Amino acid sequence: MRKLVNSYLTHSTVILLSAAFIFTIFFNGCFQGTVSDKPPIHLNPNMDSQKKYKPQSLSKFFINGSSMRMPVAGTIARGDLRSNSEFFLGKDAAGNELTSNPLPINEKLLVRGAERYNIYCSPCHNNNGDGKGLVQQKGLLPPPDFLSDKVKNFTDGYLYNVISNGVRTMPSYRHQILVRDRWAIVAHLRKMQGKSSASKGE
Repeated sequence: MRKLVNSYLTHSTVILLSAAFIFTIFFNGCFQGTVSDKPPIHLNPNMDSQKKYKPQSLSKFFINGSSMRMPVAGTIARGDLRSNSEFFLGKDAAGNELTSNPLPINEKLLVRGAERYNIYCSPCHNNNGDGKGLVQQKGLLPPPDFLSDKVKNFTDGYLYNVISNGVRTMPSYRHQILVRDRWAIVAHLRKMQGKSSASKGE
């Protein structure tokens, strides 16, 4: 009989302790999200609170007092290497503008060029390249007619650099248009002028 009572008491104690533990967890959970002056517990900070320099901040470590440092001489940021001057600059090793497009002219390049031209160039130069786009219709100075003999005589390298760097009232599009897409636009422009077509078999 005594063993049965002790077993019953032990079983009841376990149940009561379990109920108290669950109640405590539930009770504490009800107060989550309330306002508190205490900082939150951050079990895994992962360097979130590390000391760091912010741009233009003062530094007591460097002799000139500036946290911003000059890059090491000769270093090039990833993706900024311009080893192919013809492709990236539109000029040969001697610094002369390329007379022809460095990319193979195929249907895929021409389609891409037409797409990019219609997005970035047609508002000023019009879809057919005559320079009577929407911007000119609104009263701004008209851009050159791409179908004129003057523009036809421009080198491909010159046209590429105009897209890259701008000229007169035309701004630079180097940040909006990828390098390959600039050459694609030049190829499309030559096609409009009747001076270029896709190579057979490509």
